[in-house]
Amino acid sequence: MSTILFGEIVFGPIHSRRLGVSLGINLLPDDGKVCSFDCIYCECGYNADKRSKKGLPTREAVYDALKARLKFMLEKGEKPDVITFAGNGEPTLHPQFEDIIEDTINLRDQYFPEAKVSVLSNANHIGKESVFRALNKVDNNILKLDSVFIETIEAINEPNQPDFSVDKLVDNLKSFNGNLIIQTLFLRGEHKGKKVDNTTDEEINAWLNAIKYINPKQVMIYSIDRETPEKNLEKLSKKELEKIAEKVRQAGLDVLVSA
Repeated sequence: MSTILFGEIVFGPIHSRRLGVSLGINLLPDDGKVCSFDCIYCECGYNADKRSKKGLPTREAVYDALKARLKFMLEKGEKPDVITFAGNGEPTLHPQFEDIIEDTINLRDQYFPEAKVSVLSNANHIGKESVFRALNKVDNNILKLDSVFIETIEAINEPNQPDFSVDKLVDNLKSFNGNLIIQTLFLRGEHKGKKVDNTTDEEINAWLNAIKYINPKQVMIYSIDRETPEKNLEKLSKKELEKIAEKVRQAGLDVLVSA
């Protein structure tokens, strides 16, 4: 199995370890990856290897594709648990992200009012007012925080902004006043000849302090599940993840483990 791209605007539904039956929405090109991170574990591969020759789908194209798929699922008696913005990169990069979120909520209410709307984001653009507003409207605002050490984030996530700040990221996450879910992928391995590990006591203790400060409504911790562009990575066991999860529970926070 190799890294993959999603070849259409609306894909699935697929079974998500964390969310159930998930109908996916890809706001990025269908022939390449567009992201402000370049995570070494991304199932879509590295940015440089997945250059797109197409533009982003329009708001109208997303609306039409989603409406058609929801109508088809309703006619077939297929019910999604969640409509999830994921796809080939970072969904909040789309310039019409807020408008598309509003369209999606309206369509959800029309066809499957019990389904949740979720966004999987690297949290790198939550300082933008329109993105912040949009994420506050969805049911599951799921934002990444893989470490609170800049060296580890640069090794694992490889943000492409030279002025990326961990402190700013954490403060922006705090600004949701609990209306968010933190997602963290734990791993060990090597990348570019250097050790990569966000599972040490130092890493976990600092991460946990940030989690308590942010005070999300839930924490999702998980490990590698699909093919990764960096091959020298280790998948953590359920037992290891549960050990970390217990520390989150002891802090009084809800935690979901996906191994």
